[in-house]
Formats: sequence, structure tokens, C-alpha cells
Amino acid sequence: MEYELILRLGTFLGLFALFATVEAKVPRRPRTQPRQTRWFTNLSIIVVDTLTLRLMNVLLPLLAVGAALDAAAQGWGLFNMITLSVWVEVIAAMVILDLAIWAQHLVFHKVPVLWRLHRVHHADRDFDVTTALRFHPVEIAASMIIKIGVVYLIGAPALGVILFEVVLNGSAMFNHANMRLPLGLDRWLRLILVTPDMHRVHHSVHRDETDSNYGFCLSIWDRIFKTYTDQPRDGHDDMVIGLQWQDDNPSKLGWSLMLPFRRK
Repeated sequence: MEYELILRLGTFLGLFALFATVEAKVPRRPRTQPRQTRWFTNLSIIVVDTLTLRLMNVLLPLLAVGAALDAAAQGWGLFNMITLSVWVEVIAAMVILDLAIWAQHLVFHKVPVLWRLHRVHHADRDFDVTTALRFHPVEIAASMIIKIGVVYLIGAPALGVILFEVVLNGSAMFNHANMRLPLGLDRWLRLILVTPDMHRVHHSVHRDETDSNYGFCLSIWDRIFKTYTDQPRDGHDDMVIGLQWQDDNPSKLGWSLMLPFRRK
């Protein structure tokens, strides 16, 4: 795990720069709000989220990778009770963790108190690479606790956890990017991965569309569990993104952080 930080940070910065550049050159949709204010808020939220995880690392003995190392040392979890090749375990763990994130995402939509947290993500009136970073810190903390539980349950190898988190972060930025992909490429790519056009449906103001396409990386879960919506009813050019009752407030940092505690 010597190069974990370099891998994580290098991948994040490289992909963020790539997708931000592509969506600026070939945008899928025009913006509804100024990028400067939105980006300040969304990037500030990721700073708050990072500080939240740092604090959790102080208060809790282990986060996800540490949990994987501890599970291996204690012999806990499925993969520590059976004998498989390293790469079979790594790939299997990544697939199971992706399914767990899909299920968690669905639950955060269905349970009202969790939806109050998650709607901070959906309140963004535009849809671009920074939307992938816009999650309330309490949701980030809850997500980490869930991930730790899954890691212990399956005995995920530490390498699998690291690679999963890197891939998940990269795929989230990809499928939130406001970039125009050739329709043929999108059609083939979404057979395996969640594409921007597929995930944009999930950010529709229509609740039935919001309650679909929960995947962040693999697209198969929505097809298997019948939560897949192919296209937005209003079309990608005319669809409205965000929450039905919102105004320009989602571009404000304080408003966004306080949204779960508001009456709306």
C-alpha cells in the first residue's frame, strides 16, 4: 500500500482534468448556472468530505482499507475462509462492492431520512464532473461505515478495496461528465458501464426517472433488478435536472450543507 495515496490522488486529478476538458470542448447540454459559483460549492463540499473522512480515521480504528487488512489478519469474511487466486478475489470483491454501492444508493432514495441527505447530490441544477463530488459529509460518513461492514463480511482483499475505490471515483466522474459521446458508442458502452447519458436520467426532476439507473460503475445491476430507464421522457436536450422545488440556492455552499435539515 506504499503508493496508495499517489495512485488515488494521481488518478483523481488526471481524470478530473480529462473530463473537465472534454465537457468544455464537447458539452452535452448548455449550463443553467455559472460554472464559477457551482464549482466553488461542489469542490468545497469534497474538501469538507475529505476532512470528515480524516476525522473518522481518528475516531475509528479502521476505514475500508484498514478493515480489509484487519479482516485478513483475523481470518474474517468469505474470501479469508476459502482459497482462491489473488486476482479472482480482487475482481470478485470489486464486483460485490459495486453491487453493495448500487443497493446502498437505492436505499438512500427509498428511506426518507436518508433521502434528505442524498438530495444534496440531486439538488445540483447542472450535471457535470463536479456533481460526482457533491455528497453531504454525513452521507459520506454513512457510506464509509456501510463499506467497512461489507469489507468485513466478504473479507475483501486490501488491493481489491483500493482498486474499487479508485475505479468507483473515476467512473462517477465519467458518468456525471457533461460530455457528448457518439450515440453508437454510448449504446455499446452502457451494456457494461454506466455512461453519462444513462446516469443523467437519474438526475431528472421526474421522480420515477430519479428512482432508476442507480448504478455508479457497472450498468448490469439496474438491468437485473428492473430499475433501468433507457432515455428521459423529455429527451436529453430538454430534460430538467435537479429537484422540482429548487431555485438557484444549490450553488451556495452553506445552503447545500444545511439542506438535509430544512423542512422542504
